[in-house]
Amino acid sequence: MRAIRIHAIGGPEQLVLDDIDPPAPGAGEALVSLERAGVNFVDVYLRSGLYPPGPLPARLGREGAGTVAAVGDGVDARLVGRRVAVFDVHGSYAEAVAVPADRLLPLPDALSFEVGAALPIQGMTAHVLVHTIGAVSPGDSVLVHAAAGGVGLLAVQLARRAGATVLGTCSTPEKAERARAAGCHHPILYTETDFAAEALRATGGRGVDLVLDSVGRTTFSGSVQATRMRGTLVVFGQSSGSIEPFSPRPVLGSRTLVAASIFDYSRDPAELAARWREVSGLTARGELAVAIDGVFPLAEAAAAHRRLESRATSGKLLLAVRET
Repeated sequence: MRAIRIHAIGGPEQLVLDDIDPPAPGAGEALVSLERAGVNFVDVYLRSGLYPPGPLPARLGREGAGTVAAVGDGVDARLVGRRVAVFDVHGSYAEAVAVPADRLLPLPDALSFEVGAALPIQGMTAHVLVHTIGAVSPGDSVLVHAAAGGVGLLAVQLARRAGATVLGTCSTPEKAERARAAGCHHPILYTETDFAAEALRATGGRGVDLVLDSVGRTTFSGSVQATRMRGTLVVFGQSSGSIEPFSPRPVLGSRTLVAASIFDYSRDPAELAARWREVSGLTARGELAVAIDGVFPLAEAAAAHRRLESRATSGKLLLAVRET
């Protein structure tokens, strides 16, 4: 089967389309024939060596959507033919992947394979940030960095739906309009305005209750300034690089800093299933909109990575594993 692998750590040029043996589902597993795969910053981190990718050559891709093609011992054969999304897998930039059957995510009939591949990581990340870590309530104020990005647009919608006043940083007027259309009350052009000063101004000097920061190094100091005392700052990405070491008390004051990854909030299959039902249900009912920025052929995975790293995206990038 065709699969994207890296044979060395480095830039997007290290993404190679290889012909490899297809996996066979083991006991308790299902083999999923993929139609679409999601492209995420975690893939960039693995490719570049920021996170260890494991033994080389290594497959990339943590999510996708397709159809169950076969099952291993101990798995209900009636799953074969079911439309599913897959999450927290290793190697979804490929035509097939083996997945523990208890971690398959049923794909509602109303959702396409494209939405199914776009939603797991970013949709459930946004849900964790807003509803589990942030526990956003009516009247809260939330600052979302990269508000026109994949997670950002979803977090804006969920925070607005929860009754919060939503502020969001964006790099261009066009992205600011997309964030506003998603429900952002106060888009902030960080290329023209000090976002921390603007957040303080918008909250009467108090600061916001919750900051959701996927950028890391270049925004961290301002994110702390924008967070009210006894508020919460969640760092869940580092697209600009790792945050420099610091002494917590002088920098944070009485603010709470949380480092979060959706993969740590989904280890229990029951918790994963419940969160997926909520996120996919909202999307299927039209209450949560998924923005897809672009779909690249599998062989052009390097181009997808370059676009993601350019920070020009607004929404999700996907790989078309098969032409459907």
